[in-house]
Parts: sequence; structure tokens; C-alpha cells
Amino acid sequence: MPATRSSLFRRGLAVLVALPLLTLAACGYGSKAANATAEQKIAAGAKKIDGLDSVKIGYFGNVTHATALVGHQKGFFQKALGATRAEYQVFNAGPSEIEALNSGSVDIGWIGPSPAINGYTKSNGKNLRIIGGSASGGVKLVVDPKKIKSLKDVKGKKIATPQLGNTQDVAFLNWAAEQGWKVDPQSGKGDVSVIRTDNKITPDAYRSGSIDGAWVPEPTASKLVAEGAKVLLDESTLWPEKKFVITNIIVSQKFLKEHPKAVEAVLKASVDTNKWINAHPDEAKAAANKQLAVDSGKALPADVIDPAWKSLTITDDPLAATLNTEAGHAVKSGLLQDPKLDGIYDLTLLNKVLEAEGEPTVSDAGLGAE
Repeated sequence: MPATRSSLFRRGLAVLVALPLLTLAACGYGSKAANATAEQKIAAGAKKIDGLDSVKIGYFGNVTHATALVGHQKGFFQKALGATRAEYQVFNAGPSEIEALNSGSVDIGWIGPSPAINGYTKSNGKNLRIIGGSASGGVKLVVDPKKIKSLKDVKGKKIATPQLGNTQDVAFLNWAAEQGWKVDPQSGKGDVSVIRTDNKITPDAYRSGSIDGAWVPEPTASKLVAEGAKVLLDESTLWPEKKFVITNIIVSQKFLKEHPKAVEAVLKASVDTNKWINAHPDEAKAAANKQLAVDSGKALPADVIDPAWKSLTITDDPLAATLNTEAGHAVKSGLLQDPKLDGIYDLTLLNKVLEAEGEPTVSDAGLGAE
């Protein structure tokens, strides 16, 4: 994708009547939203940043939020924030995290592209900014191998997606349209039946035979494979260089304006965490699973977390051009009218951190704040 603003997004504001908040609800494999204040040791002599007592960080208890999981578990965020306490809130749905950001109960959050797009457009570009990337990939079409043996066999079958209008729902509707199949985006009825199902119950739906497959993120995809399903398509194969955004870092515009030093500290911690994850993949996987156990009460078994972890690419790059494309897919599928995404990104602080680390800077694909 070229790093330029698509003409698709030069036309008017989003109209989202009767469409629920675009979410990654089913990405939340763990607990519901819950306060989880870090009980990590603050270094002697550390000072508060911007005079803040705390910075409130939100994320989902799932594998695609690996940066937040590992950064929390290994203390990267607390170290970067000094005497300012890192506090955490764990979500399993995009709307609740956006609401928390809007209310000020969360300052910075890890979230998927669809709720970020929707949160931005619903507020006419006034409530959030995407300030960094976190992960790419980790989404698969998994099917019952007894019922579906090839991609063409998907036609006429019942395929689960996490939620109406969420990132994977949009991706599947777009893929189905590219096969020449017609599906009503609201009802999910058509040449293939789209069954909107919370990821937490998708494995049960698969076992009962009420669905024939699912287009889902990790670790749900690997959970289904552990139940006997087969990976028919990895979504990464549909993207240039096999990269597409699955998790962003967002911040409230108010907090960004008032506390840039705190935001920069969290971004520094994110970059350091990602560097550590990529240098120590096995240790990082164990740390993420340990934090998942804390957040949800249960760690993932090896036959789920091992393949899920391998399918992710951890990155500082928000892959802005792919966000552009994902929004375009929502428009083409009939779930979203042309959104104005100009200004959704502010990568100034991230690029400052990356330059200081001797790393290449990243692009906002022409959608940066002025």
C-alpha cells in the first residue's frame, strides 16, 4: 500500500445509524472489564511524570494484545513511568474501552482497528488519537474439515464471526464479496450464512455443529483447531507483505495534550517491550500467558497458545495504510459510510522514541493530525 491518503476517505463524515460500535469484542478471550492495579515495585528515588499519581492503561485479555500483557507482567510500563503508578483495566469489548477512554477512567489503551475507527468517527475526530502499533496478523478462517475441504466449499455454509461490524466480520464479508457471493451485511444471510458469535462460546458452537467454521482472531482460532477444526485460510496471506493491523495504541486527545511526557513514557515502554518480545519469544509467550492467567483466571494450554503466538507479528508500526484499507472494506461491505479519518494518527512521540532508539520511523499514511 502506498503511504498516501486514499481518495475513499476524502468524502464526508461517517454515518453509523443502527450499526453498533465496531468492536473486537470477541477478541476478549479472558475476563470482563475489571480494575487491575499494578502492584509493582517503584524504584527508589523515582519521580512522578508530569506530576501524575497514575496513568491508567487499558487492554484486552487476549494474545493479540501481547505488548500490553508482557509490558504489564514484566514491569516495562512501571519502569518507564517512574513514581507515577501504572494502573491497568482489562476489557473484552471495544465499546467499553472507548467509553472508558471518553470518561477518563482510561488514559491510554490497546485496541483493535474497528473500534478505533468507530470511536474516532463517532466523535467527529475529537476523542482519540492512534499513537502507535502493537501487532499484526493472528486472524484465520478455520473450518470443519468434514464439511469444508476447499475455499469454494465455504459457500452455503455457516461461518461465525465475532460480532456485527467488528474487524473480523468486515474482513469476512469483504472476502466473501471477492468470491462473488452476496451476503446481506446486517442479517448475515446470503450465499454464505454469517453467524455473529461471541468468541467465548464459538468453540461450543463448533462442537455442537451449529457453525461450520469461523473467521476469528487468536487464540480462538487455535482453540477451534484444538477441537478438531482445520485452518483453511490465514488472513495475513491476503495482505501485502502479509501484514495488517490487528492492535493499535490509542490515547484520549485531552490526555495527550495535557501529559505528553507520560504518553511518551508509555510509548517508550511499548517499544522496549516489543524489542524484548522479539528477542525472547519463548520467555515473552510465557509472560503473556502468565498475565492472561492473572487477568482471566486461566492460562491457555500449550496447544492453543503455541500456534496463536507464532501467527502474530509484534511491531511498533501501526500499519496505517492497512487501517485505511480495512475502513474501505467496511464501506464496501455496506456496514459503514465513507469515514473521514484525517487526523486519526499522531505518531510524533512514537517517532521521537524510535529515533532515540536508532530505529526507523513509521508512517501515518497521510492520516496524521496537523
